[in-house]
Amino acid sequence: MSISWAGYRRARRKSRQAWAVLGVAAAAVVAATVWFFSAGQFIAAEPAVSGPSEVPVFDAAWMKPVTPPYPVPRGSAAAALGALAVKGRASGSDYDRSAFGQAWQDADHNGCDTRNDILRRDLHDVAFTKGSKCKVAAGTMHEPYVGLVVRFVRGADSSKDVQIDHVVALGDAWQKGAQQLTPQQRQNLANDPLNLIAADGDANQEKSASDAATWLPKNKALRCHYVARQISVKAAYGLWVTQPEKDAMARVLASCPQQQTVVPG
Repeated sequence: MSISWAGYRRARRKSRQAWAVLGVAAAAVVAATVWFFSAGQFIAAEPAVSGPSEVPVFDAAWMKPVTPPYPVPRGSAAAALGALAVKGRASGSDYDRSAFGQAWQDADHNGCDTRNDILRRDLHDVAFTKGSKCKVAAGTMHEPYVGLVVRFVRGADSSKDVQIDHVVALGDAWQKGAQQLTPQQRQNLANDPLNLIAADGDANQEKSASDAATWLPKNKALRCHYVARQISVKAAYGLWVTQPEKDAMARVLASCPQQQTVVPG
């Protein structure tokens, strides 16, 4: 069977078009696979939850500022992310919590320890223990990480249900620049209200020392604020990000391009 030259050219054109379609489809599959194994697997497995879209930082009525080495840059969180150094992790084998000072000091010298300061800041309907103006006995909160309304009650077994999370985990900070900070600066990092959020105990344990590449709050409404807060802390204390961490932060901020850094005040 013979075929004309025009028919041959049409057949070749259709063949090229078919290969182009296959190429686009293959590229889409590769991109989807990369997305799934970086962030998508976490998103796909998450339940739909809702909760607060931000968490307070500072109340000048009874808190005093903790001074970081650098001011938090004002403006776009995405721009601040772009200004952070990108490096690999330093060794974490020598990490010790004591490098950041005694846990929950009265770092701002307002007469109350940091844990109680943050509970008072983040809880509603706060009650203090008898005879104290600092020690929080009970309160309620719309928890920011899992989106549930929870009640805090001080007690040997119940206090752990609400924990104070370091937004930039101290173990993560140690591997990304905190080793170069002075002991006083590390103590400030561990007690800076910018870096602290009262959170569900199980969520805090699940997060552990994870960065944004491996853990984000289930409450998606908080994610832009959460990532912007991490960026703000890292900028204020001269910490860096890894490339996967930066990529994860950029993906979150792409959904909220107007997100600003979190500046205490």
